[in-house]
Amino acid sequence: FNDCKEYDWFYSNVEYAVKNSLFNGTSDTSFEPNGLLTRAMLVTVLWRAEGKPQVNYAMPFDDVDIDGYYAEAVRWAASEGIIMGVSENKFGSNENITREQIAAIMFRYAKYKGYDVSVGENTNILSYTDAESISEYAVEYVQYAVGAGLMTGKTDATINPKDNATRAEIAAILQRFIEANK
Repeated sequence: FNDCKEYDWFYSNVEYAVKNSLFNGTSDTSFEPNGLLTRAMLVTVLWRAEGKPQVNYAMPFDDVDIDGYYAEAVRWAASEGIIMGVSENKFGSNENITREQIAAIMFRYAKYKGYDVSVGENTNILSYTDAESISEYAVEYVQYAVGAGLMTGKTDATINPKDNATRAEIAAILQRFIEANK
């Protein structure tokens, strides 16, 4: 890809994600590493990592386009308890995903896989100066993501839980997740 150079911090992460068919480029020559990731995109990546399983499960979200590229991924992830909606019947497919939402989904995905998620129980996220901005529902999930080494701070002092995540950041998180659980 023209927009991924060997000296970029994310180069090996993007290479891993593409070689393992987790991500595609946005074109033949572009990956868009700084492009934002939507909720549907993350769920689709996890679904691909699982071999694109098909499930017989009623779609719980009214805003999922049944013909959309992500529909089966959302159906699978909802059936396994990996995802929750942004409301009772709305998934928010095209909304950009936040770092704390990623932490929540990766925690639930790890549980689905049968991995030990207790690693985060003793993780001190209060050292981040913006720890109080983590949504109450997401504290345990962010602790897991940081404790498991999946997520690092945006800086040494901040975790930026409400920031949207880039494609490069997700490629890094996924590689760390897969490599740590081999």
